[in-house]
Amino acid sequence: MKTGKLWELIKEMTLEEKASLCSGADFWRTKSVGRLGIPALAVSDGPHGLRKQENAADHLGMNESIKAVCFPAGCAVAASFSRDTARLLGETLGKECQAEAIGVVLGPAMNIKRSPLCGRNFEYYSEDPYVSSEMAAAYVEGVQGQNVGTSPKHFMANNQEYRRMTSSSVMDERTMREIYLASFEGMVKKTKPWTIMNSYNRINGTYLCESREMLTDILRDEWGFDGFVVTDWGAMNDRVSALKAGCDLEMPSSGGITDAEIVEAVKAGSISEEVLDETVYRILRITYRCMANRKEGAVLDLEADHEVARRIEEESIVLLKNEDGILPLKKGKKTAFIGKYAKNPRYQGGGSSHINSFRVESAWEMAEDKENMIYAQGYDDAEDVTDEELLKEAVKAAQDAEVAVIFAGLPDSFESEGYDRKHLRMPDCQNRLIKEVAAVQPNVIVVLHNGAPVEMPWINKVKAVLEVYLGGQAVGGATVDILYGKTNPSGRLPETFPIRLEDTPCYLYYGGENDVSEYREGIFVGYRYYTSKNMKTLFPFGYGLSYTSFRYSGLNLEKKAVKESEILNVSVEVTNTGMAAGKEVVQLYVSPKGGKVIRPVRELRAFDKIELMPGEKKTVRFALDSRAFSYWNSKNHDWHVETGDYEIQVGKNASEMLLAEIVHVESEKEIPREYTLNSTVGDILSDPKGKAVMEQAMGGMMSSPEAAQMAEQAAAGGVMNTEMLAAMMEGMPLRQILSFIPGVKKEDLLGLITFLNEK
Repeated sequence: MKTGKLWELIKEMTLEEKASLCSGADFWRTKSVGRLGIPALAVSDGPHGLRKQENAADHLGMNESIKAVCFPAGCAVAASFSRDTARLLGETLGKECQAEAIGVVLGPAMNIKRSPLCGRNFEYYSEDPYVSSEMAAAYVEGVQGQNVGTSPKHFMANNQEYRRMTSSSVMDERTMREIYLASFEGMVKKTKPWTIMNSYNRINGTYLCESREMLTDILRDEWGFDGFVVTDWGAMNDRVSALKAGCDLEMPSSGGITDAEIVEAVKAGSISEEVLDETVYRILRITYRCMANRKEGAVLDLEADHEVARRIEEESIVLLKNEDGILPLKKGKKTAFIGKYAKNPRYQGGGSSHINSFRVESAWEMAEDKENMIYAQGYDDAEDVTDEELLKEAVKAAQDAEVAVIFAGLPDSFESEGYDRKHLRMPDCQNRLIKEVAAVQPNVIVVLHNGAPVEMPWINKVKAVLEVYLGGQAVGGATVDILYGKTNPSGRLPETFPIRLEDTPCYLYYGGENDVSEYREGIFVGYRYYTSKNMKTLFPFGYGLSYTSFRYSGLNLEKKAVKESEILNVSVEVTNTGMAAGKEVVQLYVSPKGGKVIRPVRELRAFDKIELMPGEKKTVRFALDSRAFSYWNSKNHDWHVETGDYEIQVGKNASEMLLAEIVHVESEKEIPREYTLNSTVGDILSDPKGKAVMEQAMGGMMSSPEAAQMAEQAAAGGVMNTEMLAAMMEGMPLRQILSFIPGVKKEDLLGLITFLNEK
C-alpha cells in the first residue's frame, strides 16, 4: 500500500492528468496541473553555464538566452584533476539556478571520449571512466548542495555525433561495464542525482529510452538511482515501450501526442496504471523537492561568478612544453601577441551548451605590460584561407619582438554538437602561421584554444605549448596569469593526444556503417590502448608540466597481501623540490602481473591534487577496494578479482611510472564452472578442486600398460619431452583423451565430468 501526500495526490488525478506529466509543456518546463495545484518544473541547459531562454526556445543554441557566465567546458574542468574545482563549479551553478528559479540543470556531460573526433568531446570529461565519474560526482555534489537538481548525461554510449539519433552502439558486456557504464556508476552511487538524461542512440539495437536493462535493472535496481529519467531533447522513440522500460519524462513537449498514446495503452491494458503511477510519483517527488528548496531573494552575481570562472580555468590549463624554461615570461621583454584568439578567444563550443556570456575577457585585454607588447591578428577563422597581409604583419611583429605568443586552436566550424570532426588538424592557415613565425623567431609560445586533441606538426619548432582548452569567458585573465607566472600551471591531460588520427584505437571503425557503430576496440580505449601497445603519443594521458619540480618517495603498502574484501591502504610522499609553490596531481595505477584475463597494462585507480610550498613534503594516502583489482566477468555477470600479483604504480602520467610495489590479492569469489567433454585439461587444472581430481584421474589413466608403453616409446624416440607433453595436455579437450590415451573409456570421462560439476 503506497502512502504519503504524493500518493494521495496521485489518487486524485485523472488518467489524462497523469499521462500529461510524462512530457514537457514546452522546451524547458514540465506541465502543471492547475486543478490540483501541481506546479511546473523549470530546467536549464548546462553543463558549464545557464542557457535559460525566455522567449524562442531550442536545444542547439540558435536562439538567444539570458546573459550569464560561461564557465570552462568539461574538457577544461577535467584537466584540473581537482574534485574541489568541479565541486566549486557545481556550487556556483547551483546558486545561479536558485537566482533564476531553475529546478534542474542539465549536466554534467560525462560520456567517454572514445575518439578525439567526437564533435561534442569539449563537453565531456575524459577517456577514463574513473576520472569522469569522480569529476562528475563532485559537480553533482556541488549543484545539489544548493538544493538544485542535476541531470547527468547522456546515459549511455553516446560517443559520436554522426547519426546520433539512430545509431546503435554495439559492444560486449565487459566493455560496457568497465568503460561506458563505469563512467556513470560511481557518480550515481555516491551522489544520487535527482534525474538522469538518457541518450539518443541505441545500445546493441535497443533505444536507450526503451532499455529496461539500462534504466531499471542497472540504474535503479543495481545502482540505487531513485530520481526520474528524462529523454535527451527529442530522443523518444516508442512512448509506451519507454514507459515500461523506466523512462519517465519526455522532453520537450510532444504536443499531447504521446500523452494520448499512454492513455490509450492503459485503457487497452497493454500497460498497467500502476506503472504510470510510479512514473508520476518519481516526477512529482523531484518537482516538489525543487519547489520546497526554492530560495527566495537569491541574486545572480555575474561579476563574482566571472571571477570563479577564472579560478576554475587557472586550475585547468595544461603546460605541455616549456623548453629552456621560457615560461613564465618576464615583464619588460618585447612580446608579440599573435593570432585572432589573443583578442577574441574561442572559449566555448557550439550547440546546446552555448552560453550568452555577459562579458568575455581576452589575453590582450588582461595583459599588464602593453608598453612592451604588440598585437597582430595573423589569421581569420571564418574560413581556412591564409590572408597574406595578416600573415606578413604577424611575421614582422615576431621579428621585431624578443618572444612571440601565438594564440591558435579550433574554430566553431571544426568542432560542435551535431557533427564529428573529420581529422585532427588545426586550420591550415594557423599551422602555416606558426611555421612561418617560428622561422624568424626562436622564442615561440603557442596557446591552444580547442576542445579536443589536435595534431602539432610544428611541435619541434616552438619553445612552449599551453593548452587552455575551451576555458570559459575568463580564459584571457587565466591565460595571462599562467604566462607571466602569477599562477603555476597544474592541469593534466584527461585524454591522450595521439601523434596522428591513424593511431587511435577505433580509427578503422569509428562512426560505423549506416546505423551501426561497433566498438571493436573493446576495453582498450585511450591510454589503456597506447600503454598496452607501448605506443608513442604526442602527449600521454595525465601529462602536464609545472614551473616547479616534485620528488616522489616512500611508496608504502600497508599490506603485501590482501583478500579482495579487504582495503589496501597506500601512501606516498611528495616533495616540492623547486623554487615556486605549485600543485601536483598524484596518479595511482594498478597493473596486473600475469593472470589469464586479457587486461590493459595499467589502469588509473586513484588520484589526488595537492599544493606544496617550496621544500614542503606531504604524504598522500589512498584506499583501494576490490574494484581497483577487478574486471567484469561476462560469464558470471559480475565483477571478479583474479587471484595473483598486482603492481601498485605511482606516476606522473599514464606512460611515466616513478614508484612501484607488488601486492598479492586473493580472490574470495569462485566463478561457477560447468565442465563438458570440450573442457580442456588446462581449464580443469586451473580450478583447485579440478586440479586435485584431474591429477588423480590422469595418474590412473597413464598407469595402464598401454599408456605407459606409449609414453616410454615417445620419450625414447625423442618425440616428446615433459615440457612438450604438458603443453599438449594443457590445451587438450577431455574428449581427445579417448584418442590419445589407450584404455580410457568414455564412461570414465563422463563420470569425471559429473563429479567435477557437483556443487
